[in-house]
Amino acid sequence: MNTPSSDLPVLVTGGGIGGLAVALALVRQGFTVQVFEQSPEIGEIGAGIQLGPNAFHAFDALGVGDKARGRAVYTDEMVMHDAIDESLIGRIETGEAFRQRFGNPYAVIHRVDIHKSLLEGAVETGRVAFFTSTRIVKVEQDDAGKTVTAIDQNGQRWTGQALIGADGGKSVVRAQYVNDPPRVTGHVVYRAVVDKADFPDDLKWNAASLWAGPKCHLVHYPLRGGEQYNVVVTFHSRQQEQWGVTDGSKEEVESYFQGISPKARQLIELPKTWKRWATADREPIATWVFGRATLLGDAAHPTTQYMAQGACMAMEDAVTLGEALRVTNKDWDAALALYQKSRVTRTARIVLSGREMGRLYHAVGVERLVRNSLWRGRSQERFYDAMEWLYSWRVENCLDSTPAPA
Repeated sequence: MNTPSSDLPVLVTGGGIGGLAVALALVRQGFTVQVFEQSPEIGEIGAGIQLGPNAFHAFDALGVGDKARGRAVYTDEMVMHDAIDESLIGRIETGEAFRQRFGNPYAVIHRVDIHKSLLEGAVETGRVAFFTSTRIVKVEQDDAGKTVTAIDQNGQRWTGQALIGADGGKSVVRAQYVNDPPRVTGHVVYRAVVDKADFPDDLKWNAASLWAGPKCHLVHYPLRGGEQYNVVVTFHSRQQEQWGVTDGSKEEVESYFQGISPKARQLIELPKTWKRWATADREPIATWVFGRATLLGDAAHPTTQYMAQGACMAMEDAVTLGEALRVTNKDWDAALALYQKSRVTRTARIVLSGREMGRLYHAVGVERLVRNSLWRGRSQERFYDAMEWLYSWRVENCLDSTPAPA
């Protein structure tokens, strides 16, 4: 006898931040979930990331706000300096006035700690099953449009009432339904975490700090109660890059930062090991839904790091899908259409804004001088006004949207 589709689990490909967030969102709407992760264990790599107020609204909506808050470091400000002459370009206070305006703080956190908060929440529900060392390679759907079957690398078939492709920037689900090429940026990112004892005293700021240089920039901020510091350096590569992660070398980093001031250059002397990311994004797409399958997170809208919103957008996606299911009384067709409509324009703006921010950070010559003058004399309230579109997102307004282009 066939199992009614409403009794089947929802399938989620990918056990990263987006996959765990959507698992939590689905459980909160009464579904059981199966999460498929190609790695041998459910875990996360990487270093620090930044969390805007929208991320904390998402954590709260997913029921893990307290867990995430307990692992975050709350910054006093965001600052940008010129990496050549050390002049202050812009400063945004993230204290009480910021929290009052946006309803939540700005913080920094180790990527592993976000993942751990979501994973703990998912495990505690008792309604999420995890399958590791399982790579979904193909998706099939029944003629009636009521079930989805995921096929793994061993040929095993897994059937559910819907499938969420949260399998990252190199998504297999996206490749099957969209098959669009990545846009390799030529920008290379090196990331490392440095212990407090090894970090320069004159840079131990409680701030998300960026040094903007010609065709490069550097970022640093505290992690884990200030016991560690995240260090990120980015530069325009001289060579043709292939999207991916490899081990890096200090010699390569030093070769790209010859004109940088001594204060900023300290950052590249610190790490003992480096990981090297050759970055890419993809052109925004208007269609994320393919029958009972949809995309989420980097699978839907892979972006560069310049807006510091990759993980935030994945969690927003998850909350929005959950809300779409709630208001449509779990009508998958209606819910997926509403989810897509609610997310396409906002996430495309992140992708396109990221490209522009990358250009701004890396300005050269007269363009650098224009960049340095942009925010001179700007009040905090004007900075907050400019951020309103980004940081005012919350569960109550997540279904308010501009329709996706035809």
